Amino acid sequence: MAAGYLTTHVLDTARGLPAAGIKIALYVVSGNSHRMIAEAETNADGRTDTPILPQGKFKPGQYELIFFCGDYIDAHGLNGEAVKFLDQIPIRFGISDADAHYHVPLLLSPFGYSTYRGS
Repeated sequence: MAAGYLTTHVLDTARGLPAAGIKIALYVVSGNSHRMIAEAETNADGRTDTPILPQGKFKPGQYELIFFCGDYIDAHGLNGEAVKFLDQIPIRFGISDADAHYHVPLLLSPFGYSTYRGS
């Protein structure tokens, strides 16, 4: 059984704080097909309470995290425009090592974002 797992973290770079209360959906991707396999919400530290893809369910493949950031941006008065520039942020990535820890953080602001493979 694979020992790897997937975690994420959302940091609000506009406010310099963790982003709490952001809904996240995880999909496994095969060609043009997407199948949701997990949902979570960020806690006060901007993290999910458990790995979004835990050991035992973790396997190599193509995945997509969708961060539903629009409500968070509105709730903190970060938008300032009638139509949100960012609402849902998809990050598609691959997992190749079934025994590794993959960490995919999101650095969020109302008008841009960034990600990387963390540790």
